[in-house]
Amino acid sequence: MALLRSKSALLWFLIVVAAHIAETGGRPRRQVLLTEGDSTVSLRSRQPPAGPEPGDPADAFKVPTLDGEFSFQPDALRGPLVIHAFTNNSGFLECLWSSESSLKSLVEELPNSTQVLFLSLDDSVVNDVLWMREQVQRVAAHSKKEVLSRLHFSPVPVFALGNWIPRVLYYWSCMGHNCGLSQAAFISEEWKMPVIIKRLDARYDWLMARWGSKSYTVIDAGDGCETSPSVAGAVAWVSEGNCSFFTKVQSMAKSNASGVLVYALPGNPLQDMNCVGDECFSLLSIPAAMVHQDPAVTQTLRFGKLVNVSFQNTPSPNFFIGIDKQGLLAEMGWFLYPTFSFVNWQAQWFDFFADLQTKLQNPAKVVSVFDKVQMQGDKGAVATVDLSIGALSADLLDFEKLELDASLSCPGKRDSSCAQWDHTVQLFVCCDHTSPYCNMELGRWITAFRRGIGRWLTDVSPLIPLLDSNKCTFTMKTVPWAMPWIVSLNLRFSGTNQTGNFGERLRPFKVMSLYDGGTFDKNYNKRYQPIKFTVPASTKKVELYAVITGHGSDENGCGEFCVTSHHFVINAAHNNTHVFDSAGTALGCAMRVKEGAVPNEHGTWLYGRGGWCDGLQVNPWRVDVTKQLNMNRSESNTVVYFGLFNGRDPNPAQQPGYIIMTSSLVFYK
Repeated sequence: MALLRSKSALLWFLIVVAAHIAETGGRPRRQVLLTEGDSTVSLRSRQPPAGPEPGDPADAFKVPTLDGEFSFQPDALRGPLVIHAFTNNSGFLECLWSSESSLKSLVEELPNSTQVLFLSLDDSVVNDVLWMREQVQRVAAHSKKEVLSRLHFSPVPVFALGNWIPRVLYYWSCMGHNCGLSQAAFISEEWKMPVIIKRLDARYDWLMARWGSKSYTVIDAGDGCETSPSVAGAVAWVSEGNCSFFTKVQSMAKSNASGVLVYALPGNPLQDMNCVGDECFSLLSIPAAMVHQDPAVTQTLRFGKLVNVSFQNTPSPNFFIGIDKQGLLAEMGWFLYPTFSFVNWQAQWFDFFADLQTKLQNPAKVVSVFDKVQMQGDKGAVATVDLSIGALSADLLDFEKLELDASLSCPGKRDSSCAQWDHTVQLFVCCDHTSPYCNMELGRWITAFRRGIGRWLTDVSPLIPLLDSNKCTFTMKTVPWAMPWIVSLNLRFSGTNQTGNFGERLRPFKVMSLYDGGTFDKNYNKRYQPIKFTVPASTKKVELYAVITGHGSDENGCGEFCVTSHHFVINAAHNNTHVFDSAGTALGCAMRVKEGAVPNEHGTWLYGRGGWCDGLQVNPWRVDVTKQLNMNRSESNTVVYFGLFNGRDPNPAQQPGYIIMTSSLVFYK
């Protein structure tokens, strides 16, 4: 069925092209002049408008469905909408729709607010959507969650929709990871034409090698479960089954093969080639992919004839576009492997963003610091703000709550214009150059990897005393070599959020700096000595406030991917401990999309990390330590910090990571 659908789509394309050539005579269109009365009208060939772009409003539309009609009206939104265009020419989409775990994630984890419209790019659309609906219904029959009423299947092919959807799908065309059409192209002197088969590359997080641009010789290696010297320097052609995908690739790597092509047995779909369990701790050095078995390739190899293969990626329309709860068009990001979980995560972020918009309507005094300012280089983004101007009180301590409304976007509207890699972004403030608070950290975020949709609201109320003058300079910066980000930042001041034992208002009035971080090696804890202090007069409450993140990677993955613990011991009796227990977990950061972590980034954004996630604010760690202290001004207290890996001092053998930390005691009265 796969090949028949592909040939049918190709035939339709050739018919359309032939009709176009017949209409234009195969020549470029020229300017035509029409005379009407005394006026001359110039009709020129015009390019169609480029848009719409992400962030633009989506127009209304209606499409027939298998159950009637689906209607989208921007002013009557019930929640986000995801539009998915299927094509049988994509190995990735074939696996997405054939994988039981993928379908189960759609049925059981799609947010209740979200609807999905399923389309097909092929002229086999009726068979496609009937099959897709059947796949979902089969899995939904075993689920307690009702989802089918929010899934809509249209039997009209994309090229016949007659609305704006085809233009967006084609204009947002892509050729990135699992986007576009990945193919293996076989040639042999035995054939007149090359044989081109869709392919699904093995999971990149354990198989780092990529196919080269050269042509490879193909050698039949049976099932690939045992080493085979005959495949040295060639791509091994192996059947699925009898051992794991990992074992096949590992055996062929030991045989010095240049790569592995695993072909599906007749009637079987392409599968996600990934490691299982302990296999994932072993890196493999050669590329691999799964393809359908082609009789011409198999027979030619079995007769001992020469077959070569090369690997190509053909651009295609986009497979996914989104419309958020505000009715704005949105990219869906990278799908790192074939599962509908990536649809769910983007939908979760749509819900998060809608909730954030609601929170931003709460009463507050808003001070704009940056409004779409470029942040790059050593200087970063810098602004001096007069906090006494406007509706703010002359005494900032009158406000009980300070929130940072921050966003990071990209130079262009597309994710493709966004910076690569994840970097720490810090916000420093200095209101009085003679103050001990000058250039202290007020907020911290981590950039997303090539996605520009991040916006977060972070409560930093304990740090209001840092704003100890009417005129303050704010500096927001990341590493100077990072590509540019466009930053926006508002300070939101609002009313009481602290109460004492008798209902009186408690406000922070002093911040005492404690410890910072450093290289996470055997000397890490040797640099920290106990700090002695007394509690200021009139203090009613004391809070430990810390922002801690782990970075870098030694042989233990420290400090980004290892579990570390951070201890603040007060008066040798009270151990206040912050543990990064999700660091290194497979979906530690994917589980934080509901908190604002940017989903579907380019890169390994899903893994849990040491106190942070790509595309998320770093939340302050706050502990009320009032009862741990001698509150009498005449009595001293001590606090000491240390950080541990596996309950011990860190002692990496190579390339130690590092900890970025700001820690303080905040005094309230």
